[in-house]
Amino acid sequence: MTGIYDHPWVYELACSFRDVPAETGVLLAWAAEHRTGEHRPGGPPATVLELAAGPAEHAREFARRGLAATALDLNPEMCAYAAGAAKRQGVELAVVRDDMTRFDLGRRFDLIVTMLDSTSHLMTLDAFVAHLRRAAAHLSPGGLYVMEMSHPRDRLGDEPTVSTGWSVERGGVRADVRWGEPSDRLDPVTQIADDHVTVTVEGRGEPLVIRDVVPYRFWSATELDAAVRLAGGLAVVAQYGDFGAGEDAVALTDPGAWRMITLLRAA
Repeated sequence: MTGIYDHPWVYELACSFRDVPAETGVLLAWAAEHRTGEHRPGGPPATVLELAAGPAEHAREFARRGLAATALDLNPEMCAYAAGAAKRQGVELAVVRDDMTRFDLGRRFDLIVTMLDSTSHLMTLDAFVAHLRRAAAHLSPGGLYVMEMSHPRDRLGDEPTVSTGWSVERGGVRADVRWGEPSDRLDPVTQIADDHVTVTVEGRGEPLVIRDVVPYRFWSATELDAAVRLAGGLAVVAQYGDFGAGEDAVALTDPGAWRMITLLRAA
């Protein structure tokens, strides 16, 4: 049986509610703002690495904007899809199949990003620290690592900011998504929940139904801070609750915040 991550085009469709070009613009604005100060790498980032990239939509958008982009993911289906999509779109994208806790690419990047709460696949503190150390080892001096995670209130609050069910349509193909059910409880000891996922796709031949169980590790803001301190080599320079720069920046504590986005600079 295959799961949601073995169907990259379905996963990309399910996540198509995201405005990738707009988010990429904000990521570049953050890089321009926070790669200054004592570290002056000389203008906007030229190289970018997307970790746990999946279909690598953000990496492909970076490539469209002229950056030398690399996408890394452990799933072979995702890697093949990302490479094929980049080729079809006529953009240069290096795709690497590797583990986000053990990769060693032998080069450094001005900007590294991990999107869509992919750090929830890091199930232990040791894994999280190993991941942060690998990211730090691949940053250029003064380089920036942007890590997007779910907002803590989604697991700790009485009113989650993100719905577990939604529908999207693109090119005449519709996906109805259920990512998590009310019965999916967070284990108070391990802070892991088995999220039940159901995606129904219509408009592309016979209806396709994918059912999966995706383990999710919840990381609190204080645990994130502890992991960064244990890993070393990185310093938190900003945190935001949504994609917005300058006057549009959203504080993590803002009532409208729906993500926990942490910007870390190479120490």
